[in-house]
Amino acid sequence: MKSIENFAPLSLAEPWDCSGWIVQTGKKISKIMLCLTVTDDVFKQAKNAGCDMIVSHHPLFFVPFEYKNINIYCAHTNLDRANGGTTDVLVEEIFGKIKRTTDGFLRYVDFEISVTDFLEKLRAISPNLRYVNNFGTEKIKRIAFCAGSGSEFINEAQENGADAFVTGDLKFHIAIESKIALFDIGHFESEIGVLKVLDNLLKGNYTIVYAKEQSPFNSVQSE
Repeated sequence: MKSIENFAPLSLAEPWDCSGWIVQTGKKISKIMLCLTVTDDVFKQAKNAGCDMIVSHHPLFFVPFEYKNINIYCAHTNLDRANGGTTDVLVEEIFGKIKRTTDGFLRYVDFEISVTDFLEKLRAISPNLRYVNNFGTEKIKRIAFCAGSGSEFINEAQENGADAFVTGDLKFHIAIESKIALFDIGHFESEIGVLKVLDNLLKGNYTIVYAKEQSPFNSVQSE
């Protein structure tokens, strides 16, 4: 786990977070399953695949008894904050290797684009895209990003000059009060890309398999 913690030190994690070892069995590790979230289904997938360990992004705050016979490690808010971590991966999925500035959990990209064209970029990675544009903005010039649930950072993004904000899990009252354009691409869609970072950190030493996961939300497509 030193390879993960050198990339995303545990010192970057929030005090309330459970990043790090969740379960340590002491058994030798040769095959690892990567996942966004440890669920009963993912646990069964790992056991059926003969994995000795699960590495996830989301932590477990309560560990079911049956999970205690497999190693479980998570990299959560430390991976969100790390350079090259969760939000940086999201930015690259949308814009490629573009210059960005870092500020805690947020990333900023200075890029002039119409709202219409930006929506097309976001649709390419999220079938569950929603957006808020209370003031009818047509062009945006500075975009803030926060993978996962980043509603608490909207004011910070605006104070730092962003006229658009991309995240997941936006709520009604936050949306209706927003002074900047908001783009909710879904919690799952905004974070799932970070598994390739964990893969790159671990490959070569272990056999890596990916859990079969999807967003719990289904979009309704009009005909």
